[in-house]
Amino acid sequence: MSEPISHDLLHENPSAASGARQGQLTNAEQRSADAEMARVLHTEPVRMALDPSGAAIAHWKHDPLHDVVEPMSDHVIMAYNGSVQRMERRSGQSVVKGTFRPGAMIIIPAGSSSRWDIPKPVDVVQLYLPPATLERVAREADTATAADLLERTAHPDPVTSRLLVSAADGLEGNGALDTLFRHQLIDLLATRILAAHTSSPTTMRPATGGLSPKVLLRAIERLRSDSDTDVSLDALASDAGLSRFHFCRAFKESTGLSPHAWLRQHRLKQAMNMLRDTDTSIVSVAAELGYASQTAFAAAFRRLTGEPPTDWRRQPR
Repeated sequence: MSEPISHDLLHENPSAASGARQGQLTNAEQRSADAEMARVLHTEPVRMALDPSGAAIAHWKHDPLHDVVEPMSDHVIMAYNGSVQRMERRSGQSVVKGTFRPGAMIIIPAGSSSRWDIPKPVDVVQLYLPPATLERVAREADTATAADLLERTAHPDPVTSRLLVSAADGLEGNGALDTLFRHQLIDLLATRILAAHTSSPTTMRPATGGLSPKVLLRAIERLRSDSDTDVSLDALASDAGLSRFHFCRAFKESTGLSPHAWLRQHRLKQAMNMLRDTDTSIVSVAAELGYASQTAFAAAFRRLTGEPPTDWRRQPR
């Protein structure tokens, strides 16, 4: 039988968590999460996707860690993706021992500080979430004000873990698609965290109904635009007169797809039409559809069709 994951000793005791943060630096003195992680891990992330809001998703592979992570201005949510190993985290006078394994979550709330002792190399995907972003999502989802995040150490949450790990492989090298994917994923993860990892777990208020035909048509026209600005989630939601949270929900209610999935399907159809009906080179198709390179386009096309674009084009249609 596998060894049970040890729960964070602070997660049921918000006052203890608050006490562990006493003596923290002022907000002005705290580093951003990406800067502090680079300092303490002594390496560069395998991949990082930054967002204008200050949120970011980073994939790290780093050596064993025996150091103090200083207070940061962002919440840090991690999904462990490496081999099973024991670890230890010290926050103030509290010592937490747990087992890292796939499906385990780690949360470092903004402003908190911990010493970490992890004896083996680590593979982890991290979300850096500014407190203002979590508060915005709570407000848009019609929940109570976002409560303090709980510290979590090797805490089992396979749902959040899968969402976050998928972020490392979900970027396609296409500016508009990647931005939309990142915005949706950050908001979805923030919603999940509000529901499962705060001192006052939040129940999202159910809402029904899609977009009106007129608003849906405008949204689709924007998604079909060649301008990356037009297809940003902020622009789509603002044009519909809705928050990002409610726009995504209503759009999916109307179309059966998230805005990102709809745009990805639309770009795939465009690619298929160009490959089937023209002699345009694959590198030109990639550039026309906004991909950073032919390689990025070919990988995305193969993921969706099962074939590279060169082979797909050769088949009789």
